[in-house]
Amino acid sequence: MQLHTCFVGVFFLQDQDKEYVGFATLPNQVHRKTVKKGFTFTIMVAGVSGLGKSTLINTLFLTDLYKDRKVPNAQEQINQTVNIVKHTISIEEKGIKLRLTIIDTPGFGDAVDNTESWKPIEDYIDQQFEQYFRDESGLNRRNIQDNRVHCCLYFISPFGHGLRPLDVACMKALQEKVNIVPVVAKADSLTQAEVYRKKMKIREEIKQYGINIYQFPECDSDEDEDFKNQDQILKWRTRLTLTSCY
Repeated sequence: MQLHTCFVGVFFLQDQDKEYVGFATLPNQVHRKTVKKGFTFTIMVAGVSGLGKSTLINTLFLTDLYKDRKVPNAQEQINQTVNIVKHTISIEEKGIKLRLTIIDTPGFGDAVDNTESWKPIEDYIDQQFEQYFRDESGLNRRNIQDNRVHCCLYFISPFGHGLRPLDVACMKALQEKVNIVPVVAKADSLTQAEVYRKKMKIREEIKQYGINIYQFPECDSDEDEDFKNQDQILKWRTRLTLTSCY
């Protein structure tokens, strides 16, 4: 075996395969390390009761995260405050491991007076950012768990003419802290024309109130045409990420 070194990397030239070791192999090394370690993803679901949040999450990930849930009676709902409930499961698909965390917010929007009912949600998101910052600033950073909320699915009632004041206030409070994806819940109760008008009305109000929601990212200009076409199709189907839950 001959060993040659140069400024750009290290080359191991073998008689048979001439295997190359250098910074060009970094993507493969990162890929192997990431696949071995797995991924973490945290989703928060917010919205009033009865909009199908649990059903959508169970359908998306083919699991039952709420099998032990107790449905409160009328009296308990009156006295209920906003709670933060955390569900964590491990999912593996084709050798790729995912540590999925679902943050549920029972009690949000169910009270008679919902003034600042989003405050516990906002505080929880801030606490996770602060904890991650403290862990990153510490000496032992090898086993840090990322519990920051990566995405918030905000469920909007299909009834009514658009966003409620609670919806506007909550999304404005969270818009700088988490990626918000508005979801029109139970869209099967509406016709296609009604769904379209509903989405248009909500988009107008989102723009009117200056709410920042998640936007589908732009692809690089040097991507091939097939990828660009797929990107445009996805953007059209999501329609500015305002999705419908059937």
